[in-house]
Amino acid sequence: MVELNDNLTEIFFEKQIDDEESRYFGGVVDAKTGIPSPSHTGVGSVLGSWLSSYVNPDSRFYHYDLLARRIDLALDYMLDQQHEDGTISPGWTNYHSPPDTGFIVTGFAHIYHLLKNDSGLEADSLTSKVKSFLERTIPAMLTGGCHTPNHRWVLTSALCHLYTIFGNDELLDRAEEWLAEGIDITKDGEWTERSNGIYNSVSNIFLYHTARIGNKPKLLDYVRKNLDMMQYLVHPDGEVVTDYSGRQDFGNVFDLSPYHLICRLMAFHDNNPVYAAMSDLAAENLSEMGPVNNHIMIGYLMFPFIKEQKVGKTALPTNYEVLINGDFPGIDNLKKMNLVGHGSKIEHSSMHESFGAPIVRFRQSEESATIMSKNASFFSLRKGNAKLLGVRVTSSFSPGIIEFDTIEKIDDGYRLKKQMEKGYRGPIPKQQLANMEDTSIWYLLPHQHRGLTHSQTFEVEIDIVKTSDSEWKLYVKSDDREDVFMQIEFLFNTDGLLKGDEITRVNERTYFWKRDELTFQSGENYIHMNTGTHEHWIENIGGAGEVNNVQAVKVNLVSPINKTFRVWMK
Repeated sequence: MVELNDNLTEIFFEKQIDDEESRYFGGVVDAKTGIPSPSHTGVGSVLGSWLSSYVNPDSRFYHYDLLARRIDLALDYMLDQQHEDGTISPGWTNYHSPPDTGFIVTGFAHIYHLLKNDSGLEADSLTSKVKSFLERTIPAMLTGGCHTPNHRWVLTSALCHLYTIFGNDELLDRAEEWLAEGIDITKDGEWTERSNGIYNSVSNIFLYHTARIGNKPKLLDYVRKNLDMMQYLVHPDGEVVTDYSGRQDFGNVFDLSPYHLICRLMAFHDNNPVYAAMSDLAAENLSEMGPVNNHIMIGYLMFPFIKEQKVGKTALPTNYEVLINGDFPGIDNLKKMNLVGHGSKIEHSSMHESFGAPIVRFRQSEESATIMSKNASFFSLRKGNAKLLGVRVTSSFSPGIIEFDTIEKIDDGYRLKKQMEKGYRGPIPKQQLANMEDTSIWYLLPHQHRGLTHSQTFEVEIDIVKTSDSEWKLYVKSDDREDVFMQIEFLFNTDGLLKGDEITRVNERTYFWKRDELTFQSGENYIHMNTGTHEHWIENIGGAGEVNNVQAVKVNLVSPINKTFRVWMK
């Protein structure tokens, strides 16, 4: 780990801007934008690696004069980029942002403590600059707001860390205001944003620090819940399940790397061998140290006890069938939402109405499957290199993608259900049209007073059954309503080959599957399926749009539907 951090330290040398005329002087070029960013993932992360190398006696850059010079320039850049109100602007989003500043505060507080206890010749000067940056953030941390659910815990951690340095009781009072809202997690361990690739670990590490500094050990129960859940959300190759995320990790490849530090800390706090095993698995995939707030090398230097091998080892589960959030009252909660008063609108964020939606995770050695409600895709399946990344249903009734509301356990599998309703609206009552002119503007009319007419419903259910080793069946049924156009879309990874006598290319990566059997091969792994159907000609129903970076196979159906798909793997 020290070697990896040292290698990153050296790589960052080449990316630091040394042009004194540049407004980014001292910053380090971001690989994605080509411009330095004073953020926790940008120059903040670089400083995490550089400071770790500078203060670590095991590093080949320990107390290296030229490294101290680079750190000094990078800190000058951070101070220059800091606004008069104490905040920073990442550049790629959010301007004068309290939460983005809060991410940095936690990491810089750790850097401050490490430098304060360091004997290097430049340590005092560097410590002073870090402290200056932190002190300037206090007004923003005391008054600033957030966008997303996890930002609240970013801010509580930042406030607590500032308290350890400056001792201002108002900082703890502000943290208590955020904590008074309650913790946004289900009893099975799912955070609001359902972000297994990114924001779970964000909430976890920040609540850990809030609990540690604020003497609130009960907060660690929420961290435990999420880590306990996450052991069932890892594929055989180490990827975590991102099929249903409510954030930018949705459908992208992530592993347990961001969980390494929190798993390590909790493993030693609880003497928990499962968390230790998760931290070991996370370490296998490390290629970077992480953002400054969750920087692994800083974590080991701040909390050196986690280097000890005192926690017993165990194997993570590889054979299981788990229903997550099976009894979460999501539907009832959504009904209550109408009474809260916000009108289902929140600025610059999302209501995250899929929070707590039931999920089924299945694992049998190298076979991994996920069944999902309240999500564009309801099923995914993989074995080895062959990956059915998702299955989604669209209809002309809604129109668009069907997201199933419920998952019900049945004798031999699971049943997903969705009842759609669609009607029409009558004229607005005259008493609601006072002072109206002869002409009207549509968006100024009080549409909430229109009465419902000719309401229609359409119900779809899908039974998902594992019939034998490596074989599944999907039973798709609708009610008796006629002539609803539907489409079942199977999404495969792009590095495989589709074969079948009755598949017809629609465009570069989209096919109609009209009859007979379909085979998907990736490496030495195969997914076989039957049987396709082509009852109408529509390429895309309800404006659902194409999914990027997949091969899509579409089956076209017309209601009423009673269709079975058999899926087996080799």
